[in-house]
Amino acid sequence: MATVVEIHPRDPQPRLVAQVVEVLRAGGLIAYPTDSCYALGAAIGSHTAVDRIRAIRHLDERHDFTLLCRDFSDLGHVVEVSNAVFRSVKAATPGPYTFVLPATREVPRRLQHPKKRTVGVRIPAHPVAQAILAELGEPMLTSTLLLPGDDDTPTEAWQVQERIGQDIDLVVDAGPCGIEPTTVVDLTGGEPVVVRVGAGDPARFE
Repeated sequence: MATVVEIHPRDPQPRLVAQVVEVLRAGGLIAYPTDSCYALGAAIGSHTAVDRIRAIRHLDERHDFTLLCRDFSDLGHVVEVSNAVFRSVKAATPGPYTFVLPATREVPRRLQHPKKRTVGVRIPAHPVAQAILAELGEPMLTSTLLLPGDDDTPTEAWQVQERIGQDIDLVVDAGPCGIEPTTVVDLTGGEPVVVRVGAGDPARFE
């Protein structure tokens, strides 16, 4: 079963954050809280993470994966951002939005959409997610922890452990989490397209 690590939701303890990142660097798969809901996370370099996430969530090859970025410096390394796109994303981050954009060459092909060569990116506002990213020192592969057949994501660490503890390596417990995934906005065309309405107000992109 997965290890459960209890971390303060507003003042994350560096020692415990380092324990989480050690699992990521070893190629492990974690469940962690964000400013929208629980998500699955792995290091970009993990060669098994994509298959494990697909198996847990029953995802097909066309699913857009997301890279969780600490700030715009990280984001600029993994996606191509025009001036207009920069302004749109800047106004909505950090926050519960995911943006689909063309991937740069730094993003492994296995993480990109197989035909569009796109990837999702987002900058979270949750202190624990930000602390993990700071310690990791690079963007993290992430996917909403919405399990097959469920309408909502788990809100508590014990629920995550009960449902998928045998399939992941570590669960971060930082108290209750939200149930809504991010609002997803496709910015690859001339106009923003809201792909999924979630925790972020979609009105600014409609």
